[in-house]
Amino acid sequence: MPTTQRSFRGEPDLRAMAALARAFPADHLRVIDLPWRLSSWALDNPANVALWVDGTDQLMAWAVLQAPFWTIDYTIHPGAPAGLHAQLLTWADARARAVLDTPDSRPAWFVTVFPDQAARIRDLEAAGFACQADVGEDSWSKVFMCRARAPIEEQPLPAGFTIRPLAGDAEVEAYVELQREVFESRNMTVAWRARTLSRPEYVPELDLVAVAPDGRLAGFCIGWLDPNAPRGQIEPLGVRAEYRQFGLGRALLFECLRRLQAHGAQDIYVETDNYRNAALELYESAGFRVLRDVWLYRKDYE
Repeated sequence: MPTTQRSFRGEPDLRAMAALARAFPADHLRVIDLPWRLSSWALDNPANVALWVDGTDQLMAWAVLQAPFWTIDYTIHPGAPAGLHAQLLTWADARARAVLDTPDSRPAWFVTVFPDQAARIRDLEAAGFACQADVGEDSWSKVFMCRARAPIEEQPLPAGFTIRPLAGDAEVEAYVELQREVFESRNMTVAWRARTLSRPEYVPELDLVAVAPDGRLAGFCIGWLDPNAPRGQIEPLGVRAEYRQFGLGRALLFECLRRLQAHGAQDIYVETDNYRNAALELYESAGFRVLRDVWLYRKDYE
């Protein structure tokens, strides 16, 4: 059945986009953490989003030009007509060119793909994308990790530090300042962070912050649950540089794991760059194991 491209219609489409990804988790990296990504300011401009539906208005694919992440996020139904992936990439290319010299512009855009997705890789290469897994000094690839249900060890906190849930909207601005410092990026905004609190998948008890003795926020870790399956994901996790020697990242991670399990999660996932040795070591020490390699494909734009 042929598909038709249509524009983004807001909240009903957000629910349908997340549901399509959750229906086929083996085919897509972005599944459980989509509430985080679909709250970003990229979607403030509906032109950054495209959807493809069949003759019965069933969603077959969607794509978002995610300027905050420099990525093209998308999901495709495995039963979609041949050629739809190529059409999606053609739309993304046209959109990337349309936003040149605007705040949404990026000098390069990236797409994540699993190494065994040969058909997608062929389409990406035909569209001008190149794998970054082995390009010398600037090589970039990721790993998708999983932790099966197992006991959670108690993690000590340094004197005076506490871990608790974010204090709702009242603490959003403080959180934004914290994340910007930790990731050395201005991409996170108050509006984006506030939207995450209103997502139907959001669980306040899984939105954790570490608080220093002087009351400043020292770190954060957010857990997400799949509403259709007993599994969760960590996204994001970070600690201010001045507090990283205290084991706060480990304490935040283990507390979030404990709470995810308390909410029924059997398997818990995390994605990380495979060159960030400190992060890999933390996740491996917490019982995560590499489930799949993730390649990044890049296309440059003048």
